[in-house]
Amino acid sequence: MLKKLLVALCSLFFVAQSHAELKVDIVAGAASPISIAVQKIETANGVLTRDAETVRDVVENDLKSTGLFRIVSHDAFPEYVKLGDMPTFKSWAAIKTQVLVQGKMTVTDGKYKLEFYVWDVNASEQIEAQSLVASKKSVRRLGHIMADAIYERLTGEIGYFDTQIVFIAETGPVGNRTKRMAIMDQDGYGLRYLSDSNAFVMSPHFSPNMQTIVFLSYHNDDPMVWSLDLNTGEQRRLGQFGGMNFAPRFSPDGRRVALSLVKNGITHIYEYDIAAKTLRQLTFGESINTSPSYSPDGRKMAFNSDRTGRQQIHVLDLQTLAEERITYGDGKYATPAWSPDGQFIAFTKIADDTFYIGIMSPNGRNEKILAGGWFMEAPSWAPGSRRLVYYETEKALDGIERISHIRSVDITGQNVYDIELPDNINGTEPTWSPKLP
Repeated sequence: MLKKLLVALCSLFFVAQSHAELKVDIVAGAASPISIAVQKIETANGVLTRDAETVRDVVENDLKSTGLFRIVSHDAFPEYVKLGDMPTFKSWAAIKTQVLVQGKMTVTDGKYKLEFYVWDVNASEQIEAQSLVASKKSVRRLGHIMADAIYERLTGEIGYFDTQIVFIAETGPVGNRTKRMAIMDQDGYGLRYLSDSNAFVMSPHFSPNMQTIVFLSYHNDDPMVWSLDLNTGEQRRLGQFGGMNFAPRFSPDGRRVALSLVKNGITHIYEYDIAAKTLRQLTFGESINTSPSYSPDGRKMAFNSDRTGRQQIHVLDLQTLAEERITYGDGKYATPAWSPDGQFIAFTKIADDTFYIGIMSPNGRNEKILAGGWFMEAPSWAPGSRRLVYYETEKALDGIERISHIRSVDITGQNVYDIELPDNINGTEPTWSPKLP
């Protein structure tokens, strides 16, 4: 069950800049990372030292993982500046620090209060100051929220550190694997299972408000779409559709679920209205249509279809049901995923016995390959449309064993990294959550 966390977040003050603005080049990626020094978090009033150290570690690891920041070594720090005192900017500039972060943790009404300041060293001025309050059990989340605030201030983009990833955790031999739905923080911490080993599950996806996950379950060997309430743990079958249904996706307003439904051997995309309990058919003909993905405004839907003889991506107008094919490149295209900002559609491409993860404009132009390998699939966007998560399966030398990793890549194709999972767990079909409530 997902426990709601009440986090009080308030901006203390903001100083207007009189110098050239300090900002990460978000397009160039890691071409010119900003050097940032995160001081030791001050503690007072009963704060555990290890909790303050955890906050600092989380902030540094989050920022470093983007490839946009260089973390200044603690050993190089010229001084320690208490919160409220003015840094000696020349000393920090001498070690090529561009951004300095101070923090202090105290206990208020049984909860942790975290205050932090962000300084532009070259301009000798403060550019951010915030105060956060959260449960003592939510130390790592405090760090993620702090990192989001710093990231957003320095990039102008939406942060994605205070998020989670739901995925399928596979264990056991290739021919007899147990597949359980699991959830974890975006950095791999806090993994917990959402389903037991009795039901075969696939394709989990979050609702926009983070209260529900829809997924495919072979409950009693009957492949149907189910929903899971993250607050109560209650599972419900989505509806009685009279055929195998799979690939569920929530609409941006959370009121509908798109899914693929097999009837008389033909697969089409339908839209289920949750409140009205009605089903609307969206695609027609004799072809296979699946992997629906709503545009952020809910007016269009990307999907893949073999109606032209080879699997390609099409876009459907949900009001007129007019369809347009948008991919014409070599190979097959699948699993489209519309970015939250509407600027891109991510996809899986299969060509020349290789799988690729890529992005393109919603009209199919400006295709860019971000990663390639023996088998990879299921791209999913982080909030802000800066990064993607997907899974890659590697072919072992013995030709039998299969190891699957959950990986993240930014839209420049740089800074690819694995999200670390516990030993003996293979991660597949990841979906990135919206920012946590």
